[in-house]
Amino acid sequence: MKIKTNDQVKILSGKDRGKTGKVIQVFSAENKVVVAGMNLIKKHLRARSQSEKGQVIELSAPMAVSKVALLCPKCQTATRVGYKIEGDKKTRMCRKCKTIVD
Repeated sequence: MKIKTNDQVKILSGKDRGKTGKVIQVFSAENKVVVAGMNLIKKHLRARSQSEKGQVIELSAPMAVSKVALLCPKCQTATRVGYKIEGDKKTRMCRKCKTIVD
């Protein structure tokens, strides 16, 4: 997968379109990522005991990888990810300014 944990990404579609955030978690089997503070859902929690109250919490839900684009650290634009092979190492690079992202 071309997007990894701790990457800065820009949301391309959905209710948070245009916002940027940091990737918290990656689910490569489902092709989904969780971006901090984006795609928020409300989850209702039931009280576990008589003394405890139920509550409503907000969580960042997973979103499809196709809805996010990597932000290049140098040119600060949303870009596609390319790969450059140097010796026996494969590194990610920005397709626009050709700088290495990792």
